[in-house]
Parts: sequence; C-alpha cells; structure tokens
Amino acid sequence: MEFLSLLFILATGIHWLNTQGQRQRTALLAEQLRPYQIEKHMEQLTSAYMRALGETDPERQEHILQLQEQAEQQLAHEFQNLAREFAKLSAPPTRGFKLSIPHIDQLSPKFTFDMRRLLQVHAQGIERTVSNLHGLPPKERSFQMMGEMFLMQHSCHWFCKSKSIASARMLAQHQTRYEQALQAVDPETRQAYRDVVQG
Repeated sequence: MEFLSLLFILATGIHWLNTQGQRQRTALLAEQLRPYQIEKHMEQLTSAYMRALGETDPERQEHILQLQEQAEQQLAHEFQNLAREFAKLSAPPTRGFKLSIPHIDQLSPKFTFDMRRLLQVHAQGIERTVSNLHGLPPKERSFQMMGEMFLMQHSCHWFCKSKSIASARMLAQHQTRYEQALQAVDPETRQAYRDVVQG
C-alpha cells in the first residue's frame, strides 16, 4: 500500500512540474507572438487555399490564389521577424521536450529540441514557398504552403505542450496527420526540421 501511495505522489509531482513547464513555455511563446498577426494570416490563407483547391474552374481557382499574395507576403515577413526575435532569447526556456518528463533536459540535451532553430527552419520554409523558388504550379504551391503552416503550428503546440497533443490538435483542426504535413512541406524544410527534432 505504501508503494502505491509513493507512486501516486511521484506521478502527481511529475504532472505538476510538467504543467508548470508547459505554462512557462506557452507564456513565453505567446509573449513573442503578441506583436504579430501570424495566426490571423494563417486562418485567412488556410480558408482561401481550401476554397481554391475545391474549385473546379481553373480561372476562379487562380483568382482566389492571386488574392492571397499580400497575406502570404505578410505571413512570411512576420514569421521571419518572430524567428529573429526568438533567436535572441537564451536557453533553457527556449528548449522543448521530446518526452513529456520535467527537467529531462538536465539529464541530456538530446531529450530536447531548440525552438529557436525550429522557428528559423519554418521561417525559411515559408519564405521559400511564398517566393516559389521551385516554380510549383499554383495548386501544388498552395498545398505545400498549407503543409508549411500546419507543421509550424504543430511545432508551436509541441513546444508548449507535447508532440502527441500537437498531433491530436492538428488532426482535429485540419484533418491532417503529422506525417502528412511533414510530407507536404518543401524537401529542404523537411530535412532541416528532422535535423532539429531528431538531432
């Protein structure tokens, strides 16, 4: 009976520490995001891309996508600024946990990922897609842009909470699995992303 009581106390302590860490990381990211309208741009673009991708008339599809150019440019610009400002912060508050175990970063940095680097990866991926450096057709470019945005949003939720919660949120909000978003992004983004989260 004493053993079960100790296990309960230990589990409660781990949960409390985890919750405290999640609150700190969420507050840090929210503070950094406050000056920007990144979420608003993402909502507008996602809605427009979905409308365009469901459009059967090619001219109508092209018109919807052309109207998104300003929002795309603003998203890319603001995300570059966010990544630059976040990069000025110091670790360990900028490190996310690969496993949801509090203070695991003190055992080994291999159990964490650097959110500063991850935001730079996403900023570069969004910029490459907006600039369309690979000359993708409009439909493919829109699909890739959604992948870049969804994976970036997943990274933010992972940093604040956990990978499993981030994946569940993406599936619920966008009907997109983590693996699907990872395959949809630019190959350079995918490789750089893996280098950060698996390194």
